[in-house]
Amino acid sequence: MITPEFARPVAVERLGHDERSYDIEASQSECQALADRFSILAVTSLSATVRLRRMAGGNLIRVAGRFVADVEQACVVTLEPVPAHIEDSFELTYSTELPRAAARAGEETEIVVDMDAEDPPEPVEDGQIDIGEVTAEHLALALDPFPRAAGAVFETPSEPPEPVAGARENPFDVLARLKKT
Repeated sequence: MITPEFARPVAVERLGHDERSYDIEASQSECQALADRFSILAVTSLSATVRLRRMAGGNLIRVAGRFVADVEQACVVTLEPVPAHIEDSFELTYSTELPRAAARAGEETEIVVDMDAEDPPEPVEDGQIDIGEVTAEHLALALDPFPRAAGAVFETPSEPPEPVAGARENPFDVLARLKKT
């Protein structure tokens, strides 16, 4: 198993019935590793407050968090650095029962996804919920997919480019000439 860049595992067995809150913050090396993972220029800072609470029955765990990050992405037009301040929240449900049910069945089960229904619970893996990885995943979802520097405008040329001197002739030009005759 690959260790995530921003690992903050919480053992599920240590959770009582009361809500627990965790304040987490990425170190400088973790920020650099996240920037490399997301293929962006920099993650300057990342911090979050994550709350975990067992739901009725004890098999479901509600994870709710809010994170703040400062990132730097490359402008899609000029490649200049574009700083961004991101504040976002997330909410997930985890289940301690999903892996056991699959193990009892002894076989793979088909999963049917209803796009209008609430998301199914995530499985608890190895008795832990990695709240750092959950935060990192939601940061990735919150990144601007097409960051632009202020005033950056993509201009398309009005005429096709001139052929490069000494470039090979396009083999299909012969067909175009035959078609004209």
